[in-house]
Amino acid sequence: MTNATTRLEDPWGLDVTPLVPEVYAQYRPLVADSFVFFLRRLSAPRLRAILAEQEALPSDASIAERLTTLLSRCPTLHKMGQVVARNQKLDQELRARLQTLEAMPVRTSEDAIKQIIRHELRDFTQEAIRLGPNALAEASVSVVMPFTLTSAKPSGQTEGVLKVLKPGIEETLEEELAIWSDLGQFIDERCEQYKAPPLNYAESLDTIRELLANEIRLDREQAHLAEAADFYSDTHEIQIPALFPFCTGRITAMERVYGTKVTDTDRLSEKRRRQLANSVIEALIARPVWTPHETALFHADPHAGNLFFTEDGRLAILDWSLASHLGKDERIHVMQLMLGALTLDAPRIAREIDALAQAPTNEAALQRVVDRALGKLYAGELPGFRWSQSLLDEASMSAGVRFSSELLLYRKSVLTIEGVVKDISGKSSIGRVLPATAARQFLRELVKRAFALPASRDFGTHLSNLDLLSLYWGGPSAAARFWIHHWESRLTALMSGPNGP
Repeated sequence: MTNATTRLEDPWGLDVTPLVPEVYAQYRPLVADSFVFFLRRLSAPRLRAILAEQEALPSDASIAERLTTLLSRCPTLHKMGQVVARNQKLDQELRARLQTLEAMPVRTSEDAIKQIIRHELRDFTQEAIRLGPNALAEASVSVVMPFTLTSAKPSGQTEGVLKVLKPGIEETLEEELAIWSDLGQFIDERCEQYKAPPLNYAESLDTIRELLANEIRLDREQAHLAEAADFYSDTHEIQIPALFPFCTGRITAMERVYGTKVTDTDRLSEKRRRQLANSVIEALIARPVWTPHETALFHADPHAGNLFFTEDGRLAILDWSLASHLGKDERIHVMQLMLGALTLDAPRIAREIDALAQAPTNEAALQRVVDRALGKLYAGELPGFRWSQSLLDEASMSAGVRFSSELLLYRKSVLTIEGVVKDISGKSSIGRVLPATAARQFLRELVKRAFALPASRDFGTHLSNLDLLSLYWGGPSAAARFWIHHWESRLTALMSGPNGP
């Protein structure tokens, strides 16, 4: 490990800094050193295999090709590549290369996979299951193998897939997760050197480690699939793969979905692509927000490889190994924050951010963040989804506010979905779809509201009747704040002009 004033030497000559977009230029040294830090701590056999693969690439292979090849050999880096593959700020070649990580050809020995299947399903394979001749795809930690039930009734489900953990993946993942833990401490010790905000990176990366560890907990994926099937049971437009009853700790047996990635639908009309993009937003962003349930399930890994446009025109949501929940209290506080924005009430906004925080906040720093955010509203920006997400991002980066891991994970999912949606249709946006779904949810609540207690927030919009009245009566105060700010700005401009004092 180096001291806090030096850079790590890259002995492999794989400089990734040119791949970091200009908008993130200040973080290029941090990205490069983190990359080298990770590679240096891989076991010697794995590192030799990675270097041999790099040497086998054509001499004129681009940095993007070399990087993607390397990422595919490290499950945690593979997952990171999938997350950023739809980032519109990345170089087009890099984006195209990273998107190949969403659905890779099979490289793991199929004989080894079939051996695992025979061992895990020894009571089923000989009598009830006929495996397909070839695996369908390979993911970061698993291989997908098709099968047919030989003893199923004609009216029942007969075709499925087995998601099988790769041989030795547990040890590989354990090694990488330990490196991520050390990397967080490495960055925390060098925040000043890298000019990075002091955000307790070790704690953030520990949260990521815990999440990635669930990739191989197929029992949790199976529980998430069952929960998701119930969560989306009231809509025919969403397909969640049904489970077969012979799942194990190393195998998830589920319904086979026929279709294409949602981003590979060029044959559709622009109108249909926009509808599909809207469906992605409604299913993965809006539904978890607007459900009245105490906890709301959301998909934590919504890259394009996990979202299919099915042959019968539905949106299929696959791979629920990474999922989490938003609590009712968090959604209530976010809505109260939005009421504060609509009434231009800075103290109320700050209180709600403080309520969302996991530790005491720096009040002065938070107030500066809120004031800047309100300045955007006074300048004409609407207090919508993008504004609120920008505010929470800025509260974290500039004021050091620590939000729950679930809220941070939801934010990460939103960023991934934004990139996917843009690649489906540039005419769809979260900022338009989310308010429309909120309006529909509010209309569905009207009858229930007529009989609800005034302070009850037992609604999908998380607003009580008293909240709505406060918004109504707060209108004149908001108008007064707006005009006072307007005239103060005009007077300040006049006083500081060429004829001012």
